[in-house]
Amino acid sequence: MNPENRWVKKAAMIPWDEIEDRYAGLFPSEVGMPAKPLQTALGSLLIQKEYNYSDCELVEQIKENPYYQYFIGLPGYEYKAPFVPSLLVEFRKRLDENVLAEINEMIAAYNNPDDSSNGDSNSGWNSADNTNNDNDTNDVADEPENEAKKQLIAFRFINVLYLVSILFLNSMKEEGK
Repeated sequence: MNPENRWVKKAAMIPWDEIEDRYAGLFPSEVGMPAKPLQTALGSLLIQKEYNYSDCELVEQIKENPYYQYFIGLPGYEYKAPFVPSLLVEFRKRLDENVLAEINEMIAAYNNPDDSSNGDSNSGWNSADNTNNDNDTNDVADEPENEAKKQLIAFRFINVLYLVSILFLNSMKEEGK
C-alpha cells in the first residue's frame, strides 16, 4: 500500500484498536457466522457516506479497491465481496447515534491529544439526544420524533466523516502537499 494514499492516511487518523476495544460487544459472534470487526463496519459506512453508494454498490466498490479494503481493516487484497450488502443494515443498527457521537469524540481526542476541551466543542448537537429518551419509538404518533432522531444520526455520522476529512486535509497541509 502506498502510504501517501488518502485512504491509508485516513485510516491512520482513526484509533481503530481503541474503538474496537470499546465497542466489540456490539458485534458479538457467539452464535452463527463470525461477527465482522468494528473497523469493517464503521469503515464501510464511512466510505458509503462519503460517496453516497447504495449498499450493493458499496460492496462492489470495496471488492474492486484495495485501498478501501485496507481502510476497512482487511488483511490483504482479495477480489471478493467482504460481506453481503444486507449486512450493512445491521452495521447501521448497531452504530447508533450515541455510539457515533462517542466515536467522533474518540477520533477528535486521538488527533488532538493536547486539546483539553474533552469533546465540549460538539456539545451543541450532543445535547439534542438527551431529551425524550424514554419515549416508545414504535408509536405512530412519534413519527416526527423518529424522523428527527434519524436526521440526528445522519448528522452525527456526517460529523465523523467530516472530522476525518478535515484532519486528513490538515495533515496534507502540514506535509506541504
